Amino acid sequence: MQIATTPESDRYLITVSGEVDLATSPDLDVAIIAAIDSGATSVVIDLTDVSFMDSSGLGVIVRALKRCREAENDLDLVITNERVLKVFGITGLDQVIPIHASIQDI
Repeated sequence: MQIATTPESDRYLITVSGEVDLATSPDLDVAIIAAIDSGATSVVIDLTDVSFMDSSGLGVIVRALKRCREAENDLDLVITNERVLKVFGITGLDQVIPIHASIQDI
């Protein structure tokens, strides 16, 4: 998994590629904490290039939602991979976290 971060004035973009699993999800968690601590009012996680996500990755996203709500920040996801979208749909997370088809849609 690779993570790139782009702090902007009021938004913090985290771009993730590869597989988000038990071995890599802690790195995503660290990036999300840094985004929230940066003072940005919005955190965007771009999962466009994620090919696989397991339950540990979903756990990181759920913790991100909780942390963002506590900090009164917005959390948005960008997902285009049908397999990854399906996981969010099965768990119902697509009903509580806004999911977009591109960064431009936010």
